[in-house]
Amino acid sequence: MNALLITLWAKVRTSYWFVPSLMAISAIVLSFVTTSLDYRLGAAWMDGTSWLYGNQPDGARAVLSTVAGSMITVAGVTFSMTILSISHTTSQVGPRLLNNFMGDKANQFTLGVFISTFLYCLMVLRTVRNAETAPPGETGTVGENVELLGAFVPHIAVMVGVLMAIVSVGVLIFFIHHIPETIHVSNIIAGVGRRLNAQIDSQFPARVGDPRDTEVEHGSQSTLPPLFDESAAKVQSDGTGYLEYIDGDGLLDVATRHDLVLHVQPSPGDFVTLSDVLLLASPRDRIDDKISSELSAMFVYGTQRTATQDLRFQVNQLVEVAMRALSPGVNDPFTAISCMDWLQSALETLASRELPAAHRYDDDQRLRVIAEPVTFRAFASLVFDQLRPYVAADRNASLRMMEVIGNLAAQVTSARDRRLLARHACALRRECRRAITDTRTLALISRRYRDVLKVLTDADIRSRARQTGNWATR
Repeated sequence: MNALLITLWAKVRTSYWFVPSLMAISAIVLSFVTTSLDYRLGAAWMDGTSWLYGNQPDGARAVLSTVAGSMITVAGVTFSMTILSISHTTSQVGPRLLNNFMGDKANQFTLGVFISTFLYCLMVLRTVRNAETAPPGETGTVGENVELLGAFVPHIAVMVGVLMAIVSVGVLIFFIHHIPETIHVSNIIAGVGRRLNAQIDSQFPARVGDPRDTEVEHGSQSTLPPLFDESAAKVQSDGTGYLEYIDGDGLLDVATRHDLVLHVQPSPGDFVTLSDVLLLASPRDRIDDKISSELSAMFVYGTQRTATQDLRFQVNQLVEVAMRALSPGVNDPFTAISCMDWLQSALETLASRELPAAHRYDDDQRLRVIAEPVTFRAFASLVFDQLRPYVAADRNASLRMMEVIGNLAAQVTSARDRRLLARHACALRRECRRAITDTRTLALISRRYRDVLKVLTDADIRSRARQTGNWATR
């Protein structure tokens, strides 16, 4: 239940209708508040205020009708501009970026302002009445200060409506400026890159000191109990879709309460079906239908991938934009270079973080949950392996990717990661030799490749010096 609530709240906060709906409800509440003030204060307070003009019923209706009609018209134009911008975004940079545009708070606020102003004026308009239309009980005196002579004009409410209309004009000017900024490809790429870096910051703590240089990968099978797979029960998926969220704390709690060891199979972002195994639970004899349902409830599915826990989704967004930019129909290498710049920033941030361990323990230090950790190797493969066939045929993009690898080589602290980058640089040079025929370009790529190897070699020397304490070799 906790996993489902977290996922639903994340969807509500990023939904296009959330902010406009909240603002519309607030406008309705405000209309009741202002008209109540007018009922209580009457119109006598305006006598000593010469710069305020007291409307008659017909004038108040005209003002409110004009504001309401213009606001719903502007809201329609705003919605049309939004749909046009979405169409442009999906055709140029890919449909996976649609949610980013729909979740833009400025677009939501703009539409919410226009809808709120319309609803507010509509709700106030219904309270304006002439003397002949007043209810029979409201033609005398109420209290000592408020005298109702049949007609009722909510002066405060009308002034608030006019102020809201003035604010709406300012918001319209802002929106006309904001839309071109929103659909500019550089701003789209920068937005995805910033969100990717922010999510890395929130998921992974900063690394303290130098990591232990070891050849052993973070394996999840190394410390499993003997014959774990043979003694474990399979908990299968109860739904179909993309895995959006895994409640790790919930799994740990269930495993602790029932004395289980759980091995999680899929990762957030994977597509699962009813025949897929979500996790292995050992021992098998402690798993019944109730516990199986409880474990399945910790996994939340959706119709599309989201960035809730899936870093690969945002990496793939930038990779997709770069692929489209390098396609023959678009042929825009500088957009691809911009994507690689932000991907380099994300990989540098990831390389400086303490990645999570595969094993999670309870308070008694007993192994309870095993899940494959995210690794620098996996993200480097997502970037370089997917982009290499597209980059290799373009001079500017291939040179930039080789430079990105060199910049990363100077940042990573693990010898294993440096060897990985060396293999990616070698693969890129080999691919360029097959795709590029210009000898000068190939010579420049080879020179950049040698620079990458030199950076990697120098980094290995410094790493060995730190480990042995022989600083004279630096």
